[in-house]
Amino acid sequence: MPEQNEPLSARKTMLLTGASRGIGHATVKLFYQNGWRVLTVSRASFDADCPWPGGRESHIQADLSDPASYATMADEVRKRLGGGGLSALVNNAAISPKRPGGARAGVAETDYETWLSVFNVNLFSAAMLSRLLLPELSGAGGTIVNVTSIAGSRVHPFAGAAYACSKAALAALTREQAFDFGRLGVRVNAIAPGEIDTSILSPGTEEIVKTQIPMRRLGDPKEVARTILFLCSSDASYINGAEVHINGGQHV
Repeated sequence: MPEQNEPLSARKTMLLTGASRGIGHATVKLFYQNGWRVLTVSRASFDADCPWPGGRESHIQADLSDPASYATMADEVRKRLGGGGLSALVNNAAISPKRPGGARAGVAETDYETWLSVFNVNLFSAAMLSRLLLPELSGAGGTIVNVTSIAGSRVHPFAGAAYACSKAALAALTREQAFDFGRLGVRVNAIAPGEIDTSILSPGTEEIVKTQIPMRRLGDPKEVARTILFLCSSDASYINGAEVHINGGQHV
């Protein structure tokens, strides 16, 4: 593991939204273990369920459902960077409202306020943060990784309509960002996880594993985190505008 006591200016910095559990938690820990400085963002204060050295001091509390928070948050990130660059932005934050009992919320059950909140968190925050932090990303030759979902390309039994549409739009945003930012030295890609073994799995997931996933198992959050780290590394230096499926073959 690289030395963590080296000057902050000598380390790559990654900003990750939605860090408190699951994929975000695994990604934060893996990047830290590989010598990165990690800044995290979530609506809640630092979550003790996702412990990592320096995590509390490196956390920024912001409500991504509120567009008024984006500029303030970007200013705080720039302050933390101290004039340096941002080597990676991982847009992982997402919400997926459910009906009572955890049932899927379809179009008929989803009001406008819910649609707006979901799109603010899952899509608009990713677009605005990339816009606001583009100088820092470009200055570092940085990368953006957007976390989409298998639900963005097919109707899912548990993911609601607003969530699915926001993830499909995030895949389209990835292509647009890759086209716009590539000339500035910023690569943009997406990962589309399927059924990953986290604390928020819905009842009935075991049936999906048995009938829809060729590998007959859930994915591990660490497998997703390793793909994100790869896309942010020099090994992926000519990968731009891609969406990587991480679902054991569920999408086929």
